[in-house]
Amino acid sequence: MASTACFVIVSKNGIPIYEAEVGSALKKEDLAHQHQFILHAALDVVQDLTWTTNAIFCIFRFLRSVDRFSDFVVSVYVTAGHTRFLLLHDSRSNDGIKSFFQEVHELYMKIFLNPLYLPGSRIASSHFDTKVRTLARKYL
Repeated sequence: MASTACFVIVSKNGIPIYEAEVGSALKKEDLAHQHQFILHAALDVVQDLTWTTNAIFCIFRFLRSVDRFSDFVVSVYVTAGHTRFLLLHDSRSNDGIKSFFQEVHELYMKIFLNPLYLPGSRIASSHFDTKVRTLARKYL
């Protein structure tokens, strides 16, 4: 597992709907704010790349590493509905990261298809959080 990893799901309106520190490093308040800042700054790059990639008709777009800050890399996965999954990490396993994104996308679709879920609202499910953290341990 990566020693540092922060995972965020951002709605198509730019609102974070899920956040998790999934790394094995000690969680410090200052680092959490720094991670959020780095991921927020990467959203502009993601917006530009989303419209310039040739994968217009794909169900999803795995944009790999779109931004770097110090030893951190931001990898992004964009769904067909323009929901963005951002992962801030310090590892190099692109296959593991892609598998992580794909399985989290499946979990997200189960939440999204729930008739009681309001699209664009925060995901507060403890089951979803547990599954995401399990997938992070498995793939990152």
